[in-house]
Amino acid sequence: MIKRLVIAIVLLGLVAGGLVGFNLFRDRMIAEFLANMPVQPLPVEVVEASAGEWQPTLSAIGTVHAAQGVDLTVEAAGIVREIGFEPNTEVTEGHLLLRLDSEVQRADLAAVRAQLELERTGLARQQELQSRGVASDVTLDQSRAGFAAAEAQLARAEAVIAQRALRAPFAGTIGLARVDIGQYLSPGTIVTTLQNLETMRVDFSMPEQALPFLAIGQRLHVRIEGEAQRFDGEITGIDPRVDPSSRMVALRGTVENPNFGLTPGQFARVEIDLPLETGVIALPQTVVTSSLYGDFVYVVQDEGDDGLIVRQVFVTAGRRSGGLLEISEGLSHGDRVVATGQNRLSNRAPVTIAAGSEMAPETAP
Repeated sequence: MIKRLVIAIVLLGLVAGGLVGFNLFRDRMIAEFLANMPVQPLPVEVVEASAGEWQPTLSAIGTVHAAQGVDLTVEAAGIVREIGFEPNTEVTEGHLLLRLDSEVQRADLAAVRAQLELERTGLARQQELQSRGVASDVTLDQSRAGFAAAEAQLARAEAVIAQRALRAPFAGTIGLARVDIGQYLSPGTIVTTLQNLETMRVDFSMPEQALPFLAIGQRLHVRIEGEAQRFDGEITGIDPRVDPSSRMVALRGTVENPNFGLTPGQFARVEIDLPLETGVIALPQTVVTSSLYGDFVYVVQDEGDDGLIVRQVFVTAGRRSGGLLEISEGLSHGDRVVATGQNRLSNRAPVTIAAGSEMAPETAP
């Protein structure tokens, strides 16, 4: 019995040892096969590092306003009799926008005109009598004063009626009507808004440290978040006082508004052009990879018979503008930098360059 048990244990050990040995042999052969298998080069696109022009800018956030834009109000109290505009239409200067009731004022105007005619007739009579030597100078002076007073009353009555009508102070785009026909209005009630959208202004602020780099007439560009169109203009105003609470200086720029792409009240990103620089290496921001050890790029090098490989190069990144990143240290003119597929690469990995991918980056706008 014991002999059979020993034989079974021995046979079981031989089988287990054989399985373990087979597995070890298989793993070693697989590792040797993979180690000797040639690494396939990875296709990459590259961009050439070239020294070119760089347009440095200052960035800010601002608000768009119309160069001419007002909320229109009435000067007198009354009931709305007529609304003379449609929302979001173009109106000319002097266009009748709203008319209040003016029956009482027109009756007063008629009475003043009648009084003026009476004074004119009396003055003519006194002048005729004075020429005959019948009337005195005092009587003639009184007639002249009465006529002048009647003229003043007429001008006042006409001005009162003019206040009953709201007219466009300049040409522009009219907004929504905020009143209805038959509504009673008090002085100062906002009727609508009028905006001249052909030329816009943008108000923004910059830190006081930027003051030495700012000047009237300096070029600026305005972009609206989420839109590709750029609106060009210039600085037209710099506040001579720095806000002591925020240490910011207020600025104003004027930009043209083709196709009415800007709307008053919009949030805007402002870029101010600084003097153009030359000899700056700038690459697309996507070519630079950030890590715990710093920013780096992959540079393609020719190893002769071994083909092309990539070398990991740490760089010093500088300013950003228009999707480009300034590289102040780490690269030389003519280096071929990997532009896509960096996440698949490692140092000294073999690569091939995709046809037509070698190009220089565009100059920063």
